[in-house]
Amino acid sequence: MKSSLVAWFAVIALLVSGCLAQPQVVQACVSGETAGFWMGLWHGVIAPFSFVASIFLDSVSVFEVNNNGNWYVFGFLLGIGAFSGGGTMGMRKARRQRRARTV
Repeated sequence: MKSSLVAWFAVIALLVSGCLAQPQVVQACVSGETAGFWMGLWHGVIAPFSFVASIFLDSVSVFEVNNNGNWYVFGFLLGIGAFSGGGTMGMRKARRQRRARTV
């Protein structure tokens, strides 16, 4: 019982240690202008392109580290939704399937 508890603690400590921020990232958050709703919206729209660029370039990030919190995330999600069609494609497909069943 005690050894399994120690093993779980070690696994959790190992996983959480990967989440620690680098000092330069923390300094970037403290200084400079924070990104708000509109920047989140823009970053959401360009997220697929940013993702591809981030694979090849270390200087490109998909998500702004220096943001103001929930408003940035809300804008980001709206931007992602706008780029992906906002679920309208699924609605069209469901509507077509309903029509096909009634005909």
